[in-house]
Amino acid sequence: MNRSEILSRLEDNSETWDVIIIGGGATGLGIAVDAATRGYKVALVEQADFGEGTSSKSTKLIHGGVRYLRSGEVSLVKESLRERGRLFQNAPNSVKALAFVVPAYRWYERLFYGAGLFLYDFLAGSLGIKKTAHLNAKEILEVLPNLNSEGLRGGTLYWDGQFDDTRLLIALARTAVANGAAVINHVKVTGLIKENEKVIGVNAVEQVSGNEISLKAKVVVNATGAFTDAIRKMNNEEAEEVITPSQGIHIVLEREFLDGDTGIMIPNTDDGRVLFAIPWHNRVLLGTTDTGDVPVSLHPKPLKEEIDYLLEHAGRYLTKAPTHKDIRASFAGLRPLVRPPDSKGKSTSKISRSHSIFVSDSGMLTIAGGKWTTYRQMAEDAVDRVAELGDFPNAPCSTYDLSLLDQSTAEDEAAADESLRQPLDPELPYTMADVAAAVRTEMAVTLEDVLHRRTRCAFLDESAASRCSGKVVTWMEKEIGGTVPEL
Repeated sequence: MNRSEILSRLEDNSETWDVIIIGGGATGLGIAVDAATRGYKVALVEQADFGEGTSSKSTKLIHGGVRYLRSGEVSLVKESLRERGRLFQNAPNSVKALAFVVPAYRWYERLFYGAGLFLYDFLAGSLGIKKTAHLNAKEILEVLPNLNSEGLRGGTLYWDGQFDDTRLLIALARTAVANGAAVINHVKVTGLIKENEKVIGVNAVEQVSGNEISLKAKVVVNATGAFTDAIRKMNNEEAEEVITPSQGIHIVLEREFLDGDTGIMIPNTDDGRVLFAIPWHNRVLLGTTDTGDVPVSLHPKPLKEEIDYLLEHAGRYLTKAPTHKDIRASFAGLRPLVRPPDSKGKSTSKISRSHSIFVSDSGMLTIAGGKWTTYRQMAEDAVDRVAELGDFPNAPCSTYDLSLLDQSTAEDEAAADESLRQPLDPELPYTMADVAAAVRTEMAVTLEDVLHRRTRCAFLDESAASRCSGKVVTWMEKEIGGTVPEL
């Protein structure tokens, strides 16, 4: 992906687009892939970096959502399990199987959780991973030696998918571009273009240069996640707010807290939220919280009480209780939940993760809600409606078995230049080749783009990311022949 070439294409007003997508997270990029593979002319603009909001701050799981069975959302679980299976097929370099244990400390829990997880397997059908198993206490401790053994009666082992969210985002962007779409980051929409009271385009500003861009299309799609209502009000100041943001945070610990290759699913928490402790890039990722009544922000911060909550619950299940001193990194993201009619006073953990599509009187399509695992189905539903709105030629969805371009070019960069094999830091699993790939082929513009999203340095170890930032900036400035932007 060459950012300069795509920017030039967008600045050239001679091109007419079928679809303009606002938002470069999982939903927006998924729509770009779907629409482009149907043969539509697609432009996508993202105000910050791809996935800089919610999509880079997930629990790194491709899953059906075990807890949704408890609330009776069987159709959502079936949809998620189906899409999980498709992602294993379509992005084999990005998604892998991960075993989880649900420990049982009361006599009835093995039966209760086991029954739910066997149903989970059944709903997955032929797209399942491996079979769920009942394990006794000894067998549980063999796969999870760090689990608190006091009162342990056994547990249930089941399988789900794990991924690196921003690496899959780049795969989506690369796939969209390969199919003719023009997708770009750091281009912020500042207004909507209307004609005869219909939305026919966007005005935007390229954040590095400050240059203004105007794009016109038959259909404009609002896929901005937590910022959905801001774009809706840009279209109509009286537009009803449809998003209830919920903050989820994660903390990253040393690997010693969770030996082995198995995660823990903690189903009993003080607020009813399911927690996960999973191995990730030779660290332990612990999350997530569900905090409502939070402001919409691109960079939300973990609250002290949220961190305390995660540490306290981890301490109940692990042989060694983590403390604040053990945290290597932390991050927060906002879930863009669709506000149900009866949501007043309702905990955000009880709000459905299903997606919704709205079409304004001016013809702008908004898609909101959903979750990472179901991005492809969300995109299909959105583009089906886009085709109706734009009166486009009938073109069926082809993403069911579309292979995504999910291989990094870092190895190619290292093979071409041995100096790029230099590690960024002894505590990080990245080299300068990853930086080179990010800047040259993955549209990384800022230092944060590189350290937070093309690599996961800042998500794995904040101190190590800080230590290597100087050498990364020096290399980037030499590569681009100027100062690295701070956006």
